[in-house]
Amino acid sequence: MRDDDPQSGPSNTTRRAFLLTTGSTAAATIIGACAPALANSPAGQSGSAAASADGPNIEGAVPITLRINGKDHQLRIDSRTTLLDCLRETVALTGTKKGCDHGQCGACTVHVNGRRVNSCLSFAVMHDGEEITTVEGLGTPDSLHPMQSAFVAHDGYQCGYCTSGQLMSAVALLKEPCGSEDAAVKELMSGNICRCGAYANIVAAIQQVRKNT
Repeated sequence: MRDDDPQSGPSNTTRRAFLLTTGSTAAATIIGACAPALANSPAGQSGSAAASADGPNIEGAVPITLRINGKDHQLRIDSRTTLLDCLRETVALTGTKKGCDHGQCGACTVHVNGRRVNSCLSFAVMHDGEEITTVEGLGTPDSLHPMQSAFVAHDGYQCGYCTSGQLMSAVALLKEPCGSEDAAVKELMSGNICRCGAYANIVAAIQQVRKNT
């Protein structure tokens, strides 16, 4: 039989007809799946805007109090929120940087009860009531921490993205067992990566502060 024979039946459906039919069916399926979400969105808002508007009302949010840089912050957060995201997105302290987000670069280093931690690897709810210090709590432009002054004096930064984490680790190092040699400092700072390669200047800054304390 020929393809255009009206008696040829469904087995001889043309390719064009087949594509048109399956395309229409797929479109109908997608639209049907999206309909409930569209119906629940506020009029005149996009899906992303609607999601943003509902953001503060987090189902199952956990109340916690974080004492950050000497100030208490009473928060309600998703229990899965990392300390890093809580600091940056909820408390708006953006000095702590998100680098690799896997605990490998050290850009997110903060102090918890005086000890340095990678905030991207720690849930905020784990630190309810604990003392947290970020780079904003080290010093001010008018009263720099000695480590901040040393970084400036020795040009211990270039692009600056890793600098806050480097500073937090360097300040913590002052209270940690560490040999007097540069090699010992490098070992204790090995968790902080500087992609610009300012390592020699960073070590010099740390050694200056160690000698003066």
